[in-house]
Amino acid sequence: MSGTPTSLDALRERAGSVLMHTYTRQPLSIESGHGVWVRADDGSELIDLVGGIGVNVLGHAHPAVRQALSEQSARLIHTSNLYFTAPQVELAERLVATAFPARVFLCNSGAEASETAIKLVRKWGRSRRGGATGMVALKGGFHGRTLGALAATAQPRYREPFEPLPAGFVHVAAELDAIAAAAGEGIAAVMLEPIQGETGVVPLPDELVAGVRALCDERDLLLVVDEVQTGMGRTGRWWAHQHAGITPDVMTVAKGLGGGVPVAAVLAGPRADVFEPGDHGSTFGGNPLATAVACAVLRTIAEERLVERAARMGEYLRESLLSLRSEGVPVATVRGRGLMLALVLDQPIAAAAGRAALGAGVIVNAIGDSVLRLLPALTITEEEVDEAVRRLGDAFAAVRAEGSS
Repeated sequence: MSGTPTSLDALRERAGSVLMHTYTRQPLSIESGHGVWVRADDGSELIDLVGGIGVNVLGHAHPAVRQALSEQSARLIHTSNLYFTAPQVELAERLVATAFPARVFLCNSGAEASETAIKLVRKWGRSRRGGATGMVALKGGFHGRTLGALAATAQPRYREPFEPLPAGFVHVAAELDAIAAAAGEGIAAVMLEPIQGETGVVPLPDELVAGVRALCDERDLLLVVDEVQTGMGRTGRWWAHQHAGITPDVMTVAKGLGGGVPVAAVLAGPRADVFEPGDHGSTFGGNPLATAVACAVLRTIAEERLVERAARMGEYLRESLLSLRSEGVPVATVRGRGLMLALVLDQPIAAAAGRAALGAGVIVNAIGDSVLRLLPALTITEEEVDEAVRRLGDAFAAVRAEGSS
């Protein structure tokens, strides 16, 4: 009956009473998921092209994640970092094997990883750079919502409500000349994302990333690469900086690392590995449950060759999205790498398209006026891409129909 409250309505009302209003939530209540599919409370199934904002690299309810959770939770969930546990050491070994020679600090989130990297830079700069502790960060970048991570983030809408923020950060355009001009006295490091996700999936050119590495070498600075959203095979390499053929001094990792379980890491190469006992810590960081799951995620990505699959399926998704032009969808371009893509529109209808997509049975992430961000599981199939793009076409048709009515 029209006007009858739904379970979504009831849940929304309950949430409004007890949850802080920190999110603009979409009109969808998700009850379960399998692979790239989720089931809503009304029984409908949607294709999830957001994947928990790049978290669910293996999709929902992957057997490897479920098995690791079950087996480890029956043995040991938490102890503390005062003792050794085998899953923690194995995870660090697996991360280093995919990246570069380093030691690893394990924590819980991307923002916490950013804070760790900032502390590393400051300690390194005090002892190796004559007290210099400043960092150059790029406009358009996003490094988290804690105060230090916000200070490294240039976007005013995130920063201004919480100022004053910690000092010591210089924000410049993503251009080598601008970075070089800012990397003077008092600076110890440059921090960057290979692809800026929160501003619409904007890749930095490989030659720029390589140029920043050379600049840091020339001026004896650390290069900190934020791979929170770009890592874990998403771009067709284990880590997005590998496309540029460089090695950072510090790398931050989170999101996809635990396949949905909160876990993060910071890798510090020998030059940047300056922490000593007591310098940093995390109560839950590196707990046996999270690290066992992360090991299972890394193992599954390797065994199922999902890094290579992300490159291949990313190109298939890119071409499929571009084909929407033939249906009258105002596609300006598709940018990104692998399965980290943005459908860029030449009309400011991203929000309307995102809402219509839910009605058509596909989940996308509207960013700004004209970008839809897509971060599907690395396990997505060609058939699922075809169905997702078909549903997107239906969503844009609904937007056109609404606009002409």
